[in-house]
Amino acid sequence: MPDTRLPFDDSAPKQATNVSLNSDLLAQAKTLGIDVARACERGLADQIAEVRDQAWREENRSAIESSNAYVEAHGLPLAKNRPY
Repeated sequence: MPDTRLPFDDSAPKQATNVSLNSDLLAQAKTLGIDVARACERGLADQIAEVRDQAWREENRSAIESSNAYVEAHGLPLAKNRPY
């Protein structure tokens, strides 16, 4: 069963690849018993999430700006219902 907390399908088959890594980082990882492949997957997943987030923000820039302009002009919707 896939881990739903991960932003990718952890059960997908592995694919061999050649990656050049900083030798000092690799030595430290080995000394500390870090699973390098797993750490690389996590780093790649983080980078993918960051790029997708930036793309979403760019694609929705006009809607975000419009919403912000509305709030600046009219205040937050339902603000009168806030308990403070």
